[in-house]
Amino acid sequence: MGFAKFMASMTGRLVRIIAGIALILIGLLVVKDTGGIILAVIGVLPVLAGVFNFCLIAPIIGAPFQGKDALSS
Repeated sequence: MGFAKFMASMTGRLVRIIAGIALILIGLLVVKDTGGIILAVIGVLPVLAGVFNFCLIAPIIGAPFQGKDALSS
């Protein structure tokens, strides 16, 4: 549950947003072509997860999907 609480915190959200932006930039500026576009699209997921405060892998580890639920438990 500690991982879910970290990911729901402001620091965890910023980490996800920065990691997503890095994936997008690497995909578009370094890899390029089809692989780069795929990497950039994958990078959108962590950005959205950070902005809207949800964690895609939380249900797999038995934690709540929504960040506000993780912080309250």
